[in-house]
Amino acid sequence: MKKLKIDFVSDVSCPWCIIGLRGLEEGLARAGDVVAADIAFQPFELNPAMPREGQNIVEHIAQKYGSTPEQSAANRAMIRDRAAAVGFTMVTSEASRIYNTFDAHRLLHWAEGQGEGLQKALKLALFEAYFTEGKDPSDPEVLAAAAEKAGLDAETAREVLSSGRYAQEVRDAERLWQSRGINSVPAIVIDGKYLISGGQPPEAFEQALREIAAQAA
Repeated sequence: MKKLKIDFVSDVSCPWCIIGLRGLEEGLARAGDVVAADIAFQPFELNPAMPREGQNIVEHIAQKYGSTPEQSAANRAMIRDRAAAVGFTMVTSEASRIYNTFDAHRLLHWAEGQGEGLQKALKLALFEAYFTEGKDPSDPEVLAAAAEKAGLDAETAREVLSSGRYAQEVRDAERLWQSRGINSVPAIVIDGKYLISGGQPPEAFEQALREIAAQAA
């Protein structure tokens, strides 16, 4: 059995990140006879300059990629289907908004030190809050509610958010991963030397994990 350290570099407003996470989890389950893994979630902001009020998703995608409303709608539908295929419900529409996620990353940094499995539980709660429930992941109360849902203390979460704690740590981590060549997410870094990019399906993750285990053996 090969024990792996997996750094999952991602943003909570990235739809391919939850698709990739579900694919990775299923791939790990399928390859469970040869590998086991600890997953640490690392910060990446798709839109670090996004203002507090956010921006309409159709307007944002048009500005960023030049997509027409029709192309944007087709892309959302395709992503919803891919998410459904890995068991995740994504409710997005032309009224959805893109938000700043820096505070969500500060909370995730805090959660990592609070106990085994709690950072992952918070990550999943944040994906659900944004993509399934259509909530604003820059809103302190949305973040505190996600923390509570994940089994963390909501009052401590509020204190972390209001105090500005872990801002430097998140900035440093973002710079570190960017310095290692990570400029799109999800980026799944295994044992610091293998990179799997994008929202891959479970079978792709399983194959890669088995190959890594075989190389280690």
